Amino acid sequence: MIYNDFQGLKLSALGMGNMRLPVISGKDSLIDVEKAKEMIDYCMQSGINYYDTAYGYHGGQSEIVVGELLKQYSRDSFYLASKFPGYDLSNMPKVEEIFEEQLKKCQVEYFDFYLFHNVCEMNIDAYLDSKFGIYDYLMKQKKNGRIKHLGFSAHGDIDCMTRFLEAYGKDMEFAQIELNYFDYHFQNAKGKVELLDKWNIPVWVMEPVRGGQLATLSEEATAKLKQLRPEEDVPAWAFRFLQSIPSVTVTLSGMSNMEQLQANIATYAENKPLNASEMELILGVAEDMIRKTTVPCTACHYCVSKCPKGLDIPFLLKIYNEAMVEGPGAFIAPMALAKVDKDKQPECCINCHSCEKVCPQQIHIPEELKKFANKMGR
Repeated sequence: MIYNDFQGLKLSALGMGNMRLPVISGKDSLIDVEKAKEMIDYCMQSGINYYDTAYGYHGGQSEIVVGELLKQYSRDSFYLASKFPGYDLSNMPKVEEIFEEQLKKCQVEYFDFYLFHNVCEMNIDAYLDSKFGIYDYLMKQKKNGRIKHLGFSAHGDIDCMTRFLEAYGKDMEFAQIELNYFDYHFQNAKGKVELLDKWNIPVWVMEPVRGGQLATLSEEATAKLKQLRPEEDVPAWAFRFLQSIPSVTVTLSGMSNMEQLQANIATYAENKPLNASEMELILGVAEDMIRKTTVPCTACHYCVSKCPKGLDIPFLLKIYNEAMVEGPGAFIAPMALAKVDKDKQPECCINCHSCEKVCPQQIHIPEELKKFANKMGR
């Protein structure tokens, strides 16, 4: 197992994400505890020492199961991370209540790592609102030793992250972002890494294979990868990409079965970053995937000046592309739409086609907005 330095600690470069544990009969809240135990035992035997959970994972059961399974090991043999569930605005006034509950569920007296969960456009105002006292309370818990290291996770864009950092960045010790070769340009994860580098905040990675989307590729793409690294399986390329980014400290993988776990641990037996030609290839593979699954909007904004409803069409198409790429169970698109005014939603298009007449990409914009509205169940 590769280990990376963090403030005098040796953290396993591969961390166990506990959002996709094996379940019974396809029920997300019914974790198969026996199989989960086998996996965590294997993690411990193989050198993984970082375990990530959260209040809402597996319908609230992840913290309970992870806490129960880790308590058989000495407390100084693993690092446990959990998060304040700000993805649900109704939780904002309950930081003390929830934090105390989390410690009990995980059966620990402190969290090694604790995060503001999912900083995004939907909740940034609430996170920054002092009336909820979230920042003050968590800083107090850090002072009292019940939080060893405080950080945040983010699905928001760079502007949103910047607002958060300008308020709390001096006290943030790490940041967890969605980072993979697909999102490097698609979600501007590259820009997010650069932002965190400016703040000297190390990067924790979530969704390294984008929920499994990067675990299998087309025959054509797979053949290209095999030409350069015959010994590497397709999922390994996603991890080698991350090993090529210096500020990445921990990569979390939400592994659902022993086969995935063993393969990923084998990958992290050594550090094999991509060279320049390999990096060019894998980013080219991502560009091909994006081009085949998304609307080719370049955000020129010509359409906006012609829209009688004043819709921010490039932004709506950007969210639509995210929803298309995420597929079933998309959550980033609904979060982003939640901040759009009701009279500026995709279903507000009146099908006048004025936008189409000035679109350099010749996108059938009203048709795409209608598809987007239908996809969102509107």
